[in-house]
Amino acid sequence: QVQLVESGGGLVQPGGSLRLSCAASRSIFTFYRMGWYRQAPGKERELVAQIFSSATINYADSVKGRFTISRDNAKNTVYLQMNSLKPEDTAVYYCNAMDINRLSSWGQGTQVTVSS
Repeated sequence: QVQLVESGGGLVQPGGSLRLSCAASRSIFTFYRMGWYRQAPGKERELVAQIFSSATINYADSVKGRFTISRDNAKNTVYLQMNSLKPEDTAVYYCNAMDINRLSSWGQGTQVTVSS
């Protein structure tokens, strides 16, 4: 297991940007996959972006071209750069880590609100 702490959420106007960070309590170098999910009120949690140990990256169609996931193994941190934010991006964003045994850990979440 690993402890994950998200930060960087907040209130931003439509068209604005935010960068979320997910700091892990130990090395993420060997993790099979790191991902960002989000959950809006009344909706199910959905995958936003994921990055595998192979460096393969996937995005949800709704964020392609606007969001970028990256990892800094030296800092044990995963980032989600979010540009051109829309009101429909409003949600609690969660970091997820999956190890080589496919065991999953979650952060506590960070609120992102896009509103004028």
